[in-house]
Amino acid sequence: MIIKKWWILVVMLFVMSPMQVLGKSLIPMGHSIGVQLQMPYVIVAQDVLLENSEWLKKGERISELNGEKISQLDELSGEGETFILTVENGKQQREIGVSTHQLMHLKPFLKSETDGVGTLTYIDPETMEYGALGHQIVDSTIKQPPNFSNGAIYEASISQVKKSTPGQPGYKISIVDKSQSPLGTVNSNDVYGIFGNWEQSLHDSLHQPLEIIHANQLKKGKAQILTAIDGEAVNLFDIKIDKQTDNTFTFHVTDERLINKTGGIIQGMSGSPIIQDNQFVGAVTHMFIEEPTKGAGILVIEMLKKSPN
Repeated sequence: MIIKKWWILVVMLFVMSPMQVLGKSLIPMGHSIGVQLQMPYVIVAQDVLLENSEWLKKGERISELNGEKISQLDELSGEGETFILTVENGKQQREIGVSTHQLMHLKPFLKSETDGVGTLTYIDPETMEYGALGHQIVDSTIKQPPNFSNGAIYEASISQVKKSTPGQPGYKISIVDKSQSPLGTVNSNDVYGIFGNWEQSLHDSLHQPLEIIHANQLKKGKAQILTAIDGEAVNLFDIKIDKQTDNTFTFHVTDERLINKTGGIIQGMSGSPIIQDNQFVGAVTHMFIEEPTKGAGILVIEMLKKSPN
């Protein structure tokens, strides 16, 4: 999401539980993850021209195959030479006949899941719950948060980085291996991020559980960001806190290693934890597109208070 004037790119927020904030300790992570949300319907991912010169339009739903309800892409199969698809567009409904050959070639243009990548922000060692991404997942096809029947997060490895330059945000290119067991479930897709249960042994972290910082404890000056920019390894990079406004703050990257590799803040750093004086400060929330070494964050204590759980 880009907000003009300063051309701010929304990269991340995250939250947890509104209770038990005082004295709470969380493990700051910074690992890259892949996210999969299984939707309870099949949608057309892009416009497709059929053999009968009729169009399937992006965002339409396929609700039935030969009169039988379907909800997943792998249900679009069967025996016979022709099939009848029931297609819905809002309250309108129509039936389209397709051949077996066309049905097979139609599948790459359909989907029943939303995928994305982001950053794992924290794990609560007491409850084994996690928070990640910090912003709500919006499906690119339907332009809104998707309904989902189940979801999972997976290990991701950074294969390439596109550097940010003034006016042009960079990004991470990640490889997600869904053949491996998921790291955890996705229980909610909230405005403050995705949340769920961690189902594997605890990942190695650069830090033991850290006590969260309070608003009056944040100081201008040195801090660190934890994030992955190469493979699966998480590293600490130096930043400086510039200004605090209530429960948000701005910072700039001072670590030449990060600047040389990424140009500063890039897409995919969503939710990267920030620590100061061995306390958990919060997470990256924005980058300034015209000044990619400059970013913004939100205090973790505020995230905890505004948790959807």
